[in-house]
Amino acid sequence: MQSSAYGVSLAGGAFDLQNFVAQPQTILRFLSWIFSIVVFATITAEGYNNIHQESVTRCIFNGNDSACSFGVGIGILAFLACVAFLVLDAYFPQISNAKERKYIVLGDLFFSVAWTFLWFICFCVLANQWSHTTATSIIAVPAQAVVTFSFFSIITWGLLSYFAYGRYRIGVSAFDQEYRDPANDNITPYPPTPYSSSSGPEGYQQSPFSHNQQHPGEYQPPTY
Repeated sequence: MQSSAYGVSLAGGAFDLQNFVAQPQTILRFLSWIFSIVVFATITAEGYNNIHQESVTRCIFNGNDSACSFGVGIGILAFLACVAFLVLDAYFPQISNAKERKYIVLGDLFFSVAWTFLWFICFCVLANQWSHTTATSIIAVPAQAVVTFSFFSIITWGLLSYFAYGRYRIGVSAFDQEYRDPANDNITPYPPTPYSSSSGPEGYQQSPFSHNQQHPGEYQPPTY
């Protein structure tokens, strides 16, 4: 029997914290988590300002509130997704069902690809709006930080997509589609008895005594 499924050893082993922390996926998820915090927290705290001395505060990215809302939404969802996938990565080696592992890997792959694309859109929108903004020294630093970490998020989520695709390509190497308990492999079915008949009806067993007598009721004297 092989020793792994979807790039992770079979269920039953103890959780190795040191190995988990050192995994490239764990490091990338943690960086993506930090980058998402920087983006949505910076926009929430310093992304709205009274640029033109108006009574209503507007988004620092050319006064486009939609740009700020988009950045906050993408950042918050990325933050929650990083936490969820970190928990799943820690629990993943304990999952014995190959189908469940497959669904988790596919979910990771699709979400990572989608968020790579969304971070790219977010970066393009924010960078474009910032290029049309009459910047002041007060708002320049937070705006530049949001744009920069949006770009970094494209890289980290792109790498997460790559690793998720690699795990999906590995697929199942230990079992077909369902996990089988290795203890059951030593159980063999009962061998057929010498008295069972393969040609008779189901459940019928041939008698161990042969019937050579043509007339069972007729007396036959012994021969000397």
